Amino acid sequence: MHISEGVLSPAVLAGGAALAVIGTAIGLKKMDYEAIPRVAILSAGFFVATLIHVPVGPVGEHLVLNGLMGLLLGWMAVPAILIALFLQALLFQFGGLTALGVNTVTMAAPAVICFYLFRPWLRRESYAAAIGAFACGATAILLSGLLVAAALISTGKAFLEVAELVLIAHIPIMIIEGVITLFIFQFLKKVRPEMLEGVYA
Repeated sequence: MHISEGVLSPAVLAGGAALAVIGTAIGLKKMDYEAIPRVAILSAGFFVATLIHVPVGPVGEHLVLNGLMGLLLGWMAVPAILIALFLQALLFQFGGLTALGVNTVTMAAPAVICFYLFRPWLRRESYAAAIGAFACGATAILLSGLLVAAALISTGKAFLEVAELVLIAHIPIMIIEGVITLFIFQFLKKVRPEMLEGVYA
């Protein structure tokens, strides 16, 4: 899901940077002092999960956990993801600083969208909440893949095959992330329900 330096057009990079700034500002505004440890833990989890790449042709598969971050953080997922991506670009040259805005949007926007999209399901009991949690994790990956594909295609039609490969390669990741999000949601609901305050607010 990381788009490297020198791939995207200046217009796409500028648009991504602008959206990332707006999303980060909203996320920071919604973040209170008590939420900082939760944001930091999830940002660290995202940082580690997205470091492990499995090469599939010209793209690399990795866990993203943005659905889980959206579920637990809402808008605060944007600055959490931005910080993790910034450190990855700085320390490991994953993505890149010029593509930081676009990479943030492609991973954080689905997190926020899925939070609002599936929150009504997560508030229900039993099976509906479980379905909502799974769908939150899986759909976030689908949306991220679509956004990455859109960014590549908007830069040039030469990237069409790569964009298609990105979507196909991440189908297994959708299922895995759906299962992970489901299990963590069910666990927190029983053990640490205060972590889900954004869902029930």
